[in-house]
Amino acid sequence: MLCWAKGYSQFRAADDKLTLRDTASKVYNQKLTNLYRFPNLNQPKPYFNKASLKQIQKLIQEEQYEQAYPLLYDYVSHFSVRNFFQDNRMLWQLARLEEIKGDTLTAIGLYKLVLKHYHPDMNINLVREKLNLLDNEKKTDYVPLKYYYELVEYRKEIDTLRPPQGVYLNMGDGINSAYNDYGPALSATDDIMIFTSKRNTIDRDMKSITNEDMMYSRMENGLWTDAMPLTQVNSAYNEGSACISKDGKTIYFSRCNAPDGLGSCDLYQTNMQENGEWSQAKNLGPKINSTTWDSHPSLSHLGDTLYFASDRLGGFGMEDIYFICKDQQGQWSAPQNAGPVINTRGRELSPFYHPSHQVLYYSSDGHLLNFGEFDIYKSYKDQGLWGEPKNIGPLVNGVGSEYYFTIDAASKNLYYARSEEENMGNLDLYSFPLPMEAQPTARIKLSGTLKDEATGKPFSNGIVSIIDLDNGIEVAPKFLRQDGSFEFSLINNNNYLIIIQGEDFFRLEEIFYLNGTKEFHRTVSAISSRLKFNNMKFDNGKSALKSEMYGDLDKIANFLLDNPSFKLRIEGHTDTDGNAELNLKLSQQRADAIKDYLVNFGSIEGSRIEAIGYGSSKPIVAEKSEADKQLNRRVEFNIYR
Repeated sequence: MLCWAKGYSQFRAADDKLTLRDTASKVYNQKLTNLYRFPNLNQPKPYFNKASLKQIQKLIQEEQYEQAYPLLYDYVSHFSVRNFFQDNRMLWQLARLEEIKGDTLTAIGLYKLVLKHYHPDMNINLVREKLNLLDNEKKTDYVPLKYYYELVEYRKEIDTLRPPQGVYLNMGDGINSAYNDYGPALSATDDIMIFTSKRNTIDRDMKSITNEDMMYSRMENGLWTDAMPLTQVNSAYNEGSACISKDGKTIYFSRCNAPDGLGSCDLYQTNMQENGEWSQAKNLGPKINSTTWDSHPSLSHLGDTLYFASDRLGGFGMEDIYFICKDQQGQWSAPQNAGPVINTRGRELSPFYHPSHQVLYYSSDGHLLNFGEFDIYKSYKDQGLWGEPKNIGPLVNGVGSEYYFTIDAASKNLYYARSEEENMGNLDLYSFPLPMEAQPTARIKLSGTLKDEATGKPFSNGIVSIIDLDNGIEVAPKFLRQDGSFEFSLINNNNYLIIIQGEDFFRLEEIFYLNGTKEFHRTVSAISSRLKFNNMKFDNGKSALKSEMYGDLDKIANFLLDNPSFKLRIEGHTDTDGNAELNLKLSQQRADAIKDYLVNFGSIEGSRIEAIGYGSSKPIVAEKSEADKQLNRRVEFNIYR
């Protein structure tokens, strides 16, 4: 796996200058880093040491865990691909020992490996329960976007700062056809796009059949030109899934069912010649291509590492991500599996190496956090190892499948194919603003908690929203967890607005600047059915609102806007001094004044608010002193559904 390291140090210095100084950006602790080297990974046979295995099993049976631990750790470190399935229980045993030793981070990593490569004999539900207790990342953390956008729409009359909403943009008739168009790839300068299309047909065996061809388009004056076939490379066989070298002079692509092919689909290469034409495509040969399916190539920055997908024998699952490395003589190495952290028992496809940052993106249906069938994930490399893949979130990953994609160098847009039809009918190419979860530099952790300022207990029923004030990048909102916590990965050195809203507490808003890992622990007032505010005091005999009341009234307005199903009853009360009839009238005027403020300045519908004046008919205490009278002169707020 280490042939990738050529040129690594200069990329690391340029790409991770800010983020790797922060411990939160490290992909593993040192123990996992050492373990995950797996020097035997690409050996064809599983690792087996009979004497060591017997000793480990004996020590574990005798509960001699301290003695068993180093032997088990060493044995697992020698795993090849086949061991991860065959000896899955050993991963479980090592994870359990790490948990017993108190190393939660290492235990989490190992439990995830158990689930990615599970053996049918394993109690998967038990492993999931253990992982859920240690690791909080779950699909249910994310707020359903339809509900969230409805809430944002409801508040639009009063909110001046609103979260941006990404919009899928069809790339238009110049790019898309009446047939399937997919598999986009951009040049390093983002001004040339190559993609795959089924718009062309050929005659074969007296039949007219659909043929996959490569098309290209140029960016001119901010617009993509009409797509043209890459005629010098296309053949009577199927071509697609291309990537372009940084200098624009080499295209790697897949060709299927060709006479010189070794499998169903092979990797090919074509080069720009001095006359400006593309050379005849060359099969990368049996050293790289298998007798099965090889496709989806993606080239690294320096052009010295080529990632691709393959279903060849000896992988972890149905399809895996592999890579090859170029030596100093320009020769490609034999393919190496990208490893058990990237690959699973499921299917891994469409690797994409970001053109400006050291991030590997790919599609998978085998990882633990999944919103649909195939989702897009991203992984960072540190000390030569790919870190635990992160799902790029529900703003991109829906209930269907996302693959065949590319990202521009500025990380502004994601380009990929999708269908407007539920049955995945005609695929068109779309662009979509890259959300925070998919941003390559969004790896600085913001974490926090929200608690009741009176009791110290966590709030677990609320929505946390982050708004990027500098770039307008959309961030998927999340629910507060059961322990009142939340967590986001954001771009460093930016200004953000955090909004936390819910049914049990008053809305919290705060602007902050992110400069390294940040913890955001706050307390707010809980909402009870009946509320009373110390500042809600009118001048004697007056019903005019005072400026010190506005803050509390804005809290109530925000709560009602955040929770459209709630209503409000305003109850005005006076002391017993003076005429009872006049007191009743004054209390009604005060309740009405508050309602008018909430309707006119809080944008609350009048039908949701009831204002009632009770005069002196409902005292809290018997009036024996001026202090007693002050207690009875009050406004109460009754919030109900």
